[in-house]
Amino acid sequence: MTDKLIDNFGRQITYLRLAITDRCNLRCQYCMPAHGVNIVNRKELLSYKEMYRITRVLSELGVNKVRLTGGEPFVRKNFISFLESLSFNDKLEEINITTNGVLIKKYIEKLEKLKIKNINLSIDSLNEENFNKITRRKVFNSVFQTLEKLEKSSLNLKLNVVVQSGINIHEIKDFIELTRLKNLSVRFIEEMPFNGTGLRKTDQVWNYNKILTEIKLHFKNISVLKNKKSATSKNFKVEGYLGSFGIIPAFTRTICTDCNRIRITATGLFKNCLFDDGVFNIRDFIRNGASNDELKQLFINSIQKKPKNGFVAEANRKEVTESMSIIGG
Repeated sequence: MTDKLIDNFGRQITYLRLAITDRCNLRCQYCMPAHGVNIVNRKELLSYKEMYRITRVLSELGVNKVRLTGGEPFVRKNFISFLESLSFNDKLEEINITTNGVLIKKYIEKLEKLKIKNINLSIDSLNEENFNKITRRKVFNSVFQTLEKLEKSSLNLKLNVVVQSGINIHEIKDFIELTRLKNLSVRFIEEMPFNGTGLRKTDQVWNYNKILTEIKLHFKNISVLKNKKSATSKNFKVEGYLGSFGIIPAFTRTICTDCNRIRITATGLFKNCLFDDGVFNIRDFIRNGASNDELKQLFINSIQKKPKNGFVAEANRKEVTESMSIIGG
């Protein structure tokens, strides 16, 4: 049995995105409807023990980087204890977290002592009123305080900004300006159809090229940064600024060629691609008594079904209407 996860296009899988929960304490417009989504019974969620085992098995197949997402991972009880156990996995080089910043502040010092490397903070507006409108919650001050505390910590901070036509376009330059004196990276993300209803109808499509053109209207001395082969963002820097910025072509999908990622949802659904509708449920195999070797073979076989790109994945299903909270953001 091979000990690596290599798909039919020669891409080696080294990166797992693992959703801790489908629950979230915000209701962002691009992620879910105002009333939320139908969350599953807690017994259907992977247990921490099951998550640890999955991560260990995958790390023995070459996965050395894991990103923990949600929903919002910090809403799940005992998440910090799980992080502590995950840090004992000597085959993991990076443990990263994506969070909305509402609950993380009191744990920052603890996270610095663990094997946590990057924190991706989802924040789509620097204006309190607009932030409240986007998230449908009034927690802006708390989140911005968390941003400032994270920026001063030893953790690498990236801000995830979903660019939404008619909602936060006018703030693109403000986010870039944030990198002048702050050691962080702002990553602008194309809006995707994972809001629980499908792609939002807008007058303008703010894709990678349009976002970059808008930035160049306001900032002239922009240099291109060298990107890692499997990077999800194209990265830049305004000369003289402390931080940097990037654009993630998540919907135009020009980053698929070197994809090294897989996803597992909070209920155990294995996804080769953000845009596919799932290959199998790892939770069911575990609870039916599968051995570690059987799980490894299952992953190896499933990687062979990884599509060439997100367009192929989307074409092989009926429609995209999930919430990003369910998929794992």
